[in-house]
Amino acid sequence: MTSLYHTALHELAAVFERLDHPQIDAAIEVIASARRIALYGVGREGLQIKGLAMRLFHLGLDVAVVGDMTVPHLGEGDLLIVSAGPGDFSTISGLMGVAKRDGAKTLCFTAQPDGPCPKAADHVVHIPAQTMANDVGASASSVLPMGSLYEGAQYILYEGMILKLKERLGVTAEAMRGNHTNLE
Repeated sequence: MTSLYHTALHELAAVFERLDHPQIDAAIEVIASARRIALYGVGREGLQIKGLAMRLFHLGLDVAVVGDMTVPHLGEGDLLIVSAGPGDFSTISGLMGVAKRDGAKTLCFTAQPDGPCPKAADHVVHIPAQTMANDVGASASSVLPMGSLYEGAQYILYEGMILKLKERLGVTAEAMRGNHTNLE
């Protein structure tokens, strides 16, 4: 088992060696300047997006997860953040269309930057990792199943972005803790 863990960690490290850091810095600026932020992802990508939403909330940003009853109307000055690892999901494409129609900007995290969702997005962060779009046959490159490499990279990337946003926004650790729920 130990060698399996080491292989998975090596694969994650390789993803981060290939990241486009100017894309990430641009995404941080877009997030920092947004009036309101809504986030959406499907499946396990959606779980990672919800984790990002929670951390953005801890930073004091006006954040909601699409599907919750408290999601506001998005328009000018607002941002929709989505994850489309394989490059396209019909729900994400539809949500992006509505957000853009009403004047919101869109930020798409993806492993397939030539897919329809990232092509339609205002801002893209390419996470170069295996997803279900390329997890079988000769294109499979990870010891982890299906899209796990992408999803693991999402978690680490999002936490790193939160640290940069924390500094950019001047938020203290105490302030973040103060925004954490007491209803657990």
